[in-house]
Order: sequence, then C-alpha cells, then structure tokens
Amino acid sequence: MLLAYIPNARYVREIEVPVFALPLGDEAELRPLEPWNAQEFLAHVDRARPDVDPWIPWATLSADLDSATAVLQRYADKQARDSARIYGIWLDGVLVGGVMFTSFDAASGVCEIGCWLEAAGTGRGLVTRACRELIGWAFAVRGMSRVEWWVAPGNARSIAAARRLGMTREGVLRRRYPYRGVRQDSEIWAILAEEWAVPGT
Repeated sequence: MLLAYIPNARYVREIEVPVFALPLGDEAELRPLEPWNAQEFLAHVDRARPDVDPWIPWATLSADLDSATAVLQRYADKQARDSARIYGIWLDGVLVGGVMFTSFDAASGVCEIGCWLEAAGTGRGLVTRACRELIGWAFAVRGMSRVEWWVAPGNARSIAAARRLGMTREGVLRRRYPYRGVRQDSEIWAILAEEWAVPGT
C-alpha cells in the first residue's frame, strides 16, 4: 500500500489501516484524508456546513456518501499526479477540520493552500499549526518558491489565518468565479520562500 506523506510524521495504526499522523498538540493530529474516510468526512462536513458552505464549494458537493467519496477520490487522484493534497485535523479522535494544497505545481514552484474548521475545533490554533507544517514542507522539502492563499473578501476568519501565517495581501481579482449563480471576488494572499520564518528561529 502506498502511504501519503506528512512531514515529521510518526507511523501509527488505526483500525488496522496504516497512516501517517503528525501531532499538533492539544490531543490533535494531522492525517491524510483518503476515500476510505468518506463516511467520517461526510459526518464532519454535515456538522461544519453552516460555517464552511458559504466559502468552500466542495462542502456543497459533499451531500451524501457517494459525493463525499468522490471529493476525496478526486484529491487522491490529484495527489497521485502531484497536483494537490488534502489532510484532516482530528481532535480527540474526531475529524474537526483540515488543510489542503488546492493546487500544487512543482514545475512552476507555486502552490495554493486552504483550510476549513468546524466550530468544535476553533480557538485552539489548529489551522495555523497545520498550515505551518504544510507551508514549511512545501518550501523546505519540495523547493516551492511561492505559497498562495485565495479567499473571498467576506471570509474574515480565513483572512485572519493568512495574516497569522505572515502572508501578504497582493490584490483582488474581481468576479473571478461563479458560485451559486453569483460571480465572486477573490483576494490573493501569498508568502515567498525567502519570507518564511521557521518556528523557533
């Protein structure tokens, strides 16, 4: 079996399925989200829907087990092509959110990171810690030059996360994409490899 990689991870065994897990503190772990997690993922999305549905289209797309499986399968297929990745955040053994490389282009040295969280996981810094792990891996291990963060201007929590990660707001792309019949703006935030500060340095 091919195993997904998370930097600095330790090998664990859960339900006799081998996975990698990265401790985030506060009884939280970062692990790959894979198609076999679809039932748990769907239950989590149902809990998170009021908070994330306005901002993340795949929350709308994950309406039942088949569609939730399809979302995770698309990420698995993209990871196999080295073009995206998705990870979940488990708190006390319960999936409460996640982070992802929405796009990952090693040839150009540019990737986009995103996140989401249900109410039960808020206020603990879990997204910030998880994103720092992914960004650090992108720069240090994969040699990426630039990590981007795309966000709707009204998504105050996501914008605050980008600031905490040391990103710079570079501009707004007006009416960049349609969502529920309305064209939406996108703010673009980014951080460059030379701007990234490793925690503890």
